Amino acid sequence: MFFTIPTLLTWARIAAIPLIVFVYGMESWDMATRNLLATVMFVVFALTDWLDGYLARKLNQTSAFGAFLDPVADKFLVCASLLILVEHGRVDALIALIIIGREIAISALREWMAQIGASRSVAVHMLGKLKTSVQMVAIPFLLYNGNLFGLIDTRLWGTLLIIAAAVLTIWSMVYYLQKALPEIRAKAR
Repeated sequence: MFFTIPTLLTWARIAAIPLIVFVYGMESWDMATRNLLATVMFVVFALTDWLDGYLARKLNQTSAFGAFLDPVADKFLVCASLLILVEHGRVDALIALIIIGREIAISALREWMAQIGASRSVAVHMLGKLKTSVQMVAIPFLLYNGNLFGLIDTRLWGTLLIIAAAVLTIWSMVYYLQKALPEIRAKAR
């Protein structure tokens, strides 16, 4: 199922991520234009995550490959955006390291747990979904980096939200590790 509509949307999300990087490389454009374009692209790419899942269920085109590729695309999008934000001084490197490090650690944990037949113990939990939701609001606010509708200081709110996402990141990582600990102990014997 490499070429279903949902999987093609996921592939498109991965292929389009360098566009955000490209936008910030266009130094002949003013920063406000680059910020707006990157924000719009991030939001559109993030919405394709919802759309590909919806279409996979609606068209009965779910697959193990799609289930693997979808979170990979999400992680690429988040990591690339965080690196851009670190480069532009909008996110502290420690916050980015916490978020990216957790993604790597939990992905590795899930892979290992699947190999030992215990993947249910680290299945996606509401805490992880909340963390993802908060960071998916924080990142476009930080990319925009200005006043939205003359009312919302996106830099301030984005900073508060990315800090909250980092706290949720640590909390969810501890949760997943606690859920996996009995299996880890059993296999270590």
